[in-house]
Amino acid sequence: MTWERMMVVTSRGEFEVFAKGNGEALCVTHIYSEFNQSGDYFAEAFTETNRVYLVNLREAGNSEKAQRPYELSMLESVFDLEAIRIALGVEQWGFAGHSTGGMLGVVYGIYFSAHLRYMVIAGAAAREYMTFSKDCIYNHEHPQFSRMQELIENLKSPEATERQKQQWKIERIKLSLADPNNYDIYFSSPITKKMSAIRMNFFNRELQLFDTTRKLQLITTPTLVMCGRHDVQCPLIYSQEMAELIPGAQLAIFENSNHYPFLEEKPRFHQVYKDYIDGLT
Repeated sequence: MTWERMMVVTSRGEFEVFAKGNGEALCVTHIYSEFNQSGDYFAEAFTETNRVYLVNLREAGNSEKAQRPYELSMLESVFDLEAIRIALGVEQWGFAGHSTGGMLGVVYGIYFSAHLRYMVIAGAAAREYMTFSKDCIYNHEHPQFSRMQELIENLKSPEATERQKQQWKIERIKLSLADPNNYDIYFSSPITKKMSAIRMNFFNRELQLFDTTRKLQLITTPTLVMCGRHDVQCPLIYSQEMAELIPGAQLAIFENSNHYPFLEEKPRFHQVYKDYIDGLT
């Protein structure tokens, strides 16, 4: 079943949104991914329990373009999400974000907790995660650092063919799996998505000064933090930090996962999430 595509007209422009599932409204997005009707693996994890709204942010897919660079920032992106929520007529929704989507969720929670029913932050961080963690694949001392950087730059190349990009994307993902040999098992669905180079380039600059740790105490939204024990992108210590600093947050660690616990330990991921939302009052 493909996702339902809609163009949502808001006070801040028009945004491309894909919807699937039934139940309580849940927003899912990512800082620089470009989604389409094939959906997203992370978002798919919630469609059995929720009405999921998968959002293409500004400059992603067919969503509104940025007139000024600052409109690509995390804070502006949160303002856009709020405009989309209002335009959809949703009084309050949940938010689920993986990796940089989770970082955006932290900002969302700091400024708009009252409009969020709950948050799921998976494999993310509340601050810049590369400089001080040798376990991070984006740290220059990590053994796979150079290859990861090369793959990222390759994927941004306008001259590369789609076949080349697909091969590089697969290799990049394998670097973030506890067992790379299981790639074909985990990523067997016909889901395809692209990367917004302009959004990723802006994020890479914004990330250098990103640190919301002192404001995590302002989050009043019930928050579930999830992370793989062996996460090389946003190492576990950053999830532990968020769980300690966000009032009342719960932490779920997936012992046999790297950066993709929703695929690497899919049944447990679903159960942990279901138990969490069932326990909310």
